Amino acid sequence: MATDVDQVKGIVPRFMGFLNRMFVEGTFIEQAREMGLKQATIAKLDESVERLTAGMNIGDVRAALRGDEPRRPNPRLRPHADGFWFHIRPSFYHTEVTHIYPTFRLGWLSTFLFVWETVTGIFLMIFYTPRPGVAYSDIWNMLTNVPLGQLMRELHRLGAEVMVLIVALHMLRTFITGSYKYPRQFTWFTGMLLLVFTLVLSFSGYLLPWDQLSYWAVTVAVSAAEAAPPADIVGKNVNLLVRGAPTFGPGGLLRWYLLHVLVLPLLLGIFFFVHYYKVVLHGHSLPPGREEIGEDTAKRVPQTERTYFTPDILTSELMWTALATLILVAGSLWFYSAPLERQANPLVTPLHVVAPWYLAWSQGWLKLADKVFIAFIFIPALATAFFVMPYFEVGKSRRYANRRIGLSVSMFFIAFMLVSNWMGSPEYRVESSPEQEVSQELIPQEGPSRILEVPYEDLVEGTYNPGQEVEGNIHLTLALEEFEAAMNRHSCNVTGDRWAEDCRTEELESGVRYYNSFTAEAMPDPVATLIIEQEQHNLKRVTLHFEAADLENPGELLVDFDRVAYRHAESNYEEE
Repeated sequence: MATDVDQVKGIVPRFMGFLNRMFVEGTFIEQAREMGLKQATIAKLDESVERLTAGMNIGDVRAALRGDEPRRPNPRLRPHADGFWFHIRPSFYHTEVTHIYPTFRLGWLSTFLFVWETVTGIFLMIFYTPRPGVAYSDIWNMLTNVPLGQLMRELHRLGAEVMVLIVALHMLRTFITGSYKYPRQFTWFTGMLLLVFTLVLSFSGYLLPWDQLSYWAVTVAVSAAEAAPPADIVGKNVNLLVRGAPTFGPGGLLRWYLLHVLVLPLLLGIFFFVHYYKVVLHGHSLPPGREEIGEDTAKRVPQTERTYFTPDILTSELMWTALATLILVAGSLWFYSAPLERQANPLVTPLHVVAPWYLAWSQGWLKLADKVFIAFIFIPALATAFFVMPYFEVGKSRRYANRRIGLSVSMFFIAFMLVSNWMGSPEYRVESSPEQEVSQELIPQEGPSRILEVPYEDLVEGTYNPGQEVEGNIHLTLALEEFEAAMNRHSCNVTGDRWAEDCRTEELESGVRYYNSFTAEAMPDPVATLIIEQEQHNLKRVTLHFEAADLENPGELLVDFDRVAYRHAESNYEEE
């Protein structure tokens, strides 16, 4: 028993000694006793900076920022060997690749934008709920109640679109300078994966606002999944996997949200580090004319041609970061506004559904061929060709004069993509009938209506022609002027001079079809009227009526269409 008591008594002094060694001896308290508080504070800060930078103390940092020569051994190299972040960056570069050409800083800007999207996306996640009944309200809450919420949303949306552009330009630059050739084939392969992840990441965020624009753009884009052969087995199940149900709903929104904030960022981050590792392993390729044909001297950098990461490259990248931040903030404040339409309505399909600009090429291709061929044969084959191209294009020369065919093909491909993007716009083969276009401009299915915004008491019963002046009724007169302008855009003059635009004709096997310069097809000599009727007490019926004769078949109507809407006395349209 006495032995146990003695052991317990011995533990106390040992424990106190341990605490003394931990918190007094060799620590800030002891240093302050020996050196004084000021010197001990400076020494502790110096030690903290050296640990943070993995080898550089305050003096080394100041010397680097001033451009002084480093002490020996060079502490500026240790962060690349011992640090967490800098180990994926080379400690020095060939001076030839530190200028704007040949890299144009596109790789660094791609990395910066990935970080930018992560930071702004986390801010938006705090105020967002991935549920159809709440998502749209959360977006409006960000725009109206959350401090800097609107700015953050626009910074995130603009950053996503700029990131797509920068990554695509980075791949284009890599191809033009021949930097995909041996030994960098796998570096190109990982870069193509990052481009695909960037496109899908940006598009997956397109659905999250849950407005008409995003809902129907994503609905149309993924509709091709339903046609995956065989459609009754694969297509049906792929469609359910993508949408979470036969149509988009809570399950689909949650899946796309998780894809956007978890799966794709994780995959992109993994291959980002793989890509950087391969870049460091093989070095940044020199300008094509700097090396002999078939040689790769990027890793053999002479002492006289080295530019060290710290401070030259580091400060340059800080400058590019500041400049990119300035451009994104200024663009979001004064030049760019993230679109937000009315809340998604599965029962109302907008007249024109347009994919995001960076995927408009696919929408253009779908107008030329069967969607099964485009979605499951052509696009996968084209993507596969890009991925494996460096393994089959084995020419040793990177010089432009020796790659005329490859560069010419790339220029033709760029022109093809530009035309395809234009084909994906509403101006090319997606315009509906002229009477639908006019009706949508004046009485759209959703949103503000130019005619219904006329005050209730000014909607005087009667039948009115486009452009008619109604004496003493300025609001109705202005609406009729817009009616006339819309008719001028979507109709043409065949037998008289009723409308301002002249027709031009195209001879077809079936006869003559009439066109003007604004639309694919126009109403020839139409009769259009606005009819206002009292439907019941405090409720008026507004009808846009269109008739156009079929010039190939006299006595028959080519167009006979009515768009009907109702205006209540207390609907307050004029206040919108």
